[in-house]
This record gives sequence, structure tokens and C-alpha cells, in this order.
Amino acid sequence: MCGRYVSPGEAEIERDWHYGWPGNDPERDIAGVVYNAAPTQLLPVVRIHGERGPELVRLRWGLIPSWARETAIGAKLINARGETVAEKPAFRAAFKRRRCLVPMKGYYEWQKSASGKVPHFIHLAHAGIFGVAGLYEYWPGAGEAGPIESYTIITTPANAMMTRIHDRMPVILADKDHAAWLDPKNERTEALLALLKPYPPEEMRAHPVSTRVNSPKNDEPELLNPV
Repeated sequence: MCGRYVSPGEAEIERDWHYGWPGNDPERDIAGVVYNAAPTQLLPVVRIHGERGPELVRLRWGLIPSWARETAIGAKLINARGETVAEKPAFRAAFKRRRCLVPMKGYYEWQKSASGKVPHFIHLAHAGIFGVAGLYEYWPGAGEAGPIESYTIITTPANAMMTRIHDRMPVILADKDHAAWLDPKNERTEALLALLKPYPPEEMRAHPVSTRVNSPKNDEPELLNPV
């Protein structure tokens, strides 16, 4: 699974990927790097809006299906398995037309050991930021709760590098596949599912980090330091 990651600053995403905020409002608050991004937080994702085109927006991590009665279900839907994403009721509609990219500088995973779980930071060897396959959904609200847009991260079986740490990993998309994944008019299900595969292990790196990352209250660059 993927339960924590490092979210790039929005200025870096805009500079490297050329995706802007809707309307390019100069007065908007530009979010910086989040070194310990956790579920239920509002975090930047990239999508293609039908009228506005490609855009960078902040959505809540943990997908809330449109038919859900309450928001609590989102805490259980922070990840979607690539093997079943096209059929699961919570994800199948979003898979057809509401796909997004989740920008990351890296993510955390915990390795089981005799002395307890050891957190690791996983990143790419030759890229400052990368895009992970995601889905987003609109929840209309219920009772006193207003509408919420939320997202989930798609996972796949671990590659050879990751298997020593965990049996799952997020789907990291090659840059050349970003456009096909984002295109809401792309209905080639088999081709889209073919993208949901492990990233080449030789292009990835991992090292153990401090257990301070266990608490989302800790959010500083020192979390990335090897221990």
C-alpha cells in the first residue's frame, strides 16, 4: 500500500510539469513541500477538467464515492488495487473518466523486522518528482457536510527492489504515459490497465529513515535523512 509520501511544492510542479492552478490566480496561497503527507489532508494532484483543461488542484486524500452516506469511508479508500480498479464499485466510474496524477518526490513504506517496523523512504534515482496513477471523485455532501473532491492512489504488486520492504507499491507512470492516463476521453480500458504495472526496479532507490515519520505531526526535511 501507500500510506505516506512526500508531496512536492506547487511551484515545483508547475515549473517541471507546466500545469497551472485554475485561473492562475496570483493571489492564491502556494503550498510548499509536505514531507509527511497523510490521508485526509488536502494535497495537490493534476487532472484534466472538461472545460478548463489540465489543471493543478488540491483534493482530499482518501476517495469518497459519490454514493457514500458519510466521509468516513475515505479513510479506507486511500489506495485502490490496480488489479480490480476497473470493477470495484467504489472506483470503476472514476477509472473510466476521472483519472489523475499524484505528484511525489518519494513515498514511505514500513519493513517488518524482529525489532519492529522500520520506515523506508523510496524515490527515483533520476527524477526529482514523479507522477503516480490516481483517481478522483466528487461527493455531493450529506446533512451539514458540504461537497468534497477526493482522490485515491493506485497500487500494484511490488517490483524486485521493493519486495524486501513490502509486497505492494504505488503505480509510478512514465512521463510518456501521463497524457494517456489523464485524458478523460480515453476509453481504451485494456491499454489503461496495462499502465498499472511495477516501475523498473533499477530506476528506484530506498533507505531506512527515522521513526519520527510514524507521526504525521512531524513534517520536516530531516525525515528523509538515512539512519
